[in-house]
Amino acid sequence: MSSFEGFSTETLKFFEELTQNNTKVWFEAHRSIYDQYVLEPARGFVAAMGEKLHNVSIGINAIPKVNQSLFRINRDTRFSHDKRPYKTNLGIWFWEGTRKRMECSGFYFHLGDGKLMLGTGIHLFSKELLQLFRDAVTDKKRALSLGAAVNKISEKGYIIGGKHYKRLPRGYDASHGQAEFLLFNGLTARIEEDTPEELYSSSIVEYAFSHYKNMYPLHEWLTKAIG
Repeated sequence: MSSFEGFSTETLKFFEELTQNNTKVWFEAHRSIYDQYVLEPARGFVAAMGEKLHNVSIGINAIPKVNQSLFRINRDTRFSHDKRPYKTNLGIWFWEGTRKRMECSGFYFHLGDGKLMLGTGIHLFSKELLQLFRDAVTDKKRALSLGAAVNKISEKGYIIGGKHYKRLPRGYDASHGQAEFLLFNGLTARIEEDTPEELYSSSIVEYAFSHYKNMYPLHEWLTKAIG
């Protein structure tokens, strides 16, 4: 079993200070703090949450390494006008499937700006996945199960995201029962709230897991419908 004991106020404090001092010089001077109060507990959280998620999806990947379940803190500034070198949040990803990790559905943990966001799904479909998604949406049986999953999650207060296009793609029937989903270029569910007290103890694992279970029907649909 994991020995994870929660995050600390120092975790949030690090990101608050990084927001005000987003430079390589500052970060390198505070790297030991990042390692101790961000990376170390994040790795523990991945291990602990992996144990929980494997109870509902044995294929979930929970790998406590950077560029696996842990997102890099370095920003990719090559094509951005924003040249700040570091992200000011902690991002953690648990995914299921055989494609590249960001092309699979999974469960997301995002901590920053005094907020905790928990989510599931696929943020942005690749070209291949978009076509598979549209095929699933226009299949009567899979469309009905998608509608049921979305309704079940929405009724519990979770936000459904991914709507992007203003017009239906050419060749699709606007009268189709789930035609609205043809306007999506990704499909997610999420909840965002002020940082809960559970963050500072091992209780954050059960807290996040309870939300992941509530959002699970969408993850299950995505993994079965488009794999």
